[in-house]
Amino acid sequence: MNVKEGIKQTAIGVLEAEAEVLGALVASVDANFIDAVNLAHGCSGRVALIGVGKSGHISRKIASTLASTGTPAFFVNAAEASHGDMGMLARGDVALILSNSGETKEVLLLLPILGQMNIPVIAITGNPDSSLAVFSNYNLPVPKEEVACPLGLAPMSSTTAMLALGDAFAAAIFEKRGFSKEQFARSHPG
Repeated sequence: MNVKEGIKQTAIGVLEAEAEVLGALVASVDANFIDAVNLAHGCSGRVALIGVGKSGHISRKIASTLASTGTPAFFVNAAEASHGDMGMLARGDVALILSNSGETKEVLLLLPILGQMNIPVIAITGNPDSSLAVFSNYNLPVPKEEVACPLGLAPMSSTTAMLALGDAFAAAIFEKRGFSKEQFARSHPG
């Protein structure tokens, strides 16, 4: 196989693996998903998106989407949270935590504090038996990934699934809220 063909096959393999995960994600939209949307929609505070590493990057994007579509939301880096940023959260908030393994130590350190603060937790994980999933009020599972990375190391399919599920979550909330084009324009004056 020549170099050009190898590049093409690698790219196609990644896209096919990610498309497969997205197709399987449809099963995640169930009564549990609806209850999680209702929880976030009805909270008196803000939605705090929490993650670290690649899940942190996806969390930041979901927080931005929620905020720009009428749901007060912000991002908290899980590693920074244990060094003071937990002060950003308050009663009335809802935590939406992303961790593919559901066992990320920086995230697990926060769970007892969230419990003490009576902040409900929605998890997006690839492991429904994980500590995070078990702790959470609602776990929104992403399918066990077909690893898209040719080395089998870099998170690709899992982050694509988290991003897509976060977009679906945000869309369901702003649809429920009746968020209009006019309100969108106010959020996007530029």
